Amino acid sequence: MRLLPLLFAALLLAGCHATFFGAVNARQPSTGIAAHRDIVFDTAHGLALDVYGPADASHAPVVVYFYGGSWMTGKRQWFRWMGEALAAQGVIAIVADVRPWPKVRMEGFLQDGAEAVRWARDHAAGFGGDPAHLFVMGHSSGGQIAAMLSTDKRWLAAVGMKPRDLAGFIGVAGTYDFIPFDEPEFYEIFGHDPEEQALSQPVNFVDGDEPPALLLQGENDTIVSPAEAVSFEGRYRSQGEPVELKLYPNVGHEQLLLAFGPLKGKAAVLADTMAFIHRYATAVSH
Repeated sequence: MRLLPLLFAALLLAGCHATFFGAVNARQPSTGIAAHRDIVFDTAHGLALDVYGPADASHAPVVVYFYGGSWMTGKRQWFRWMGEALAAQGVIAIVADVRPWPKVRMEGFLQDGAEAVRWARDHAAGFGGDPAHLFVMGHSSGGQIAAMLSTDKRWLAAVGMKPRDLAGFIGVAGTYDFIPFDEPEFYEIFGHDPEEQALSQPVNFVDGDEPPALLLQGENDTIVSPAEAVSFEGRYRSQGEPVELKLYPNVGHEQLLLAFGPLKGKAAVLADTMAFIHRYATAVSH
């Protein structure tokens, strides 16, 4: 069975993300998990999401998950395994699509993300979830989307919410403090002007009015520098905000993500995530 992780690694290195995630999802679905797919949450843009949860869920914590892909690639269908991994722990997991670049720039990603969070608040109870225990979570560029929704108040304000309505934020090798840009496309996505670029950095918006944060980061990550998580944690601490930083030795960017599923045991990410969720899954004061 050790060949399976090696196959996954080879596919990722070859850039065959669709093939790789297809192989992961080809596994037998976990028993006792209910899946509700292709639910449209934004009719204007044709955006949909998938909901995974225990078949007998009642008042379960809710996690809205945003996948990575440099804001350019990815599909929610690739992450059935992540939804199932969280659902197997008693979570209502919502995997949402957002419009990619070049269809939209940063404002579009965050508007779409906010709409998905609003949908989760309004509909989670129908799947056995508790909207008072609502978390956002994201990997890599999806971590930036989740972090921005948790820190920059204007995005959730547009859907009648605020960051403190969230029970917590979970970043999985997220991008929080990534100026100067290292990809030419990022200038098109986030702007050429320094003031405009600064609006894309979650680290710039932590002001003491955020939900608690859990930052998961591999020390061997060569895609997103661990320094970004360290910087983000420092900003939280300077504002007296609850934050936990988990650094995993000998773990890279994709390995950290896959530790939730096919590479279980590589890092204790799932256990650390669930400990955080259980710690902060308490009623939110409005």
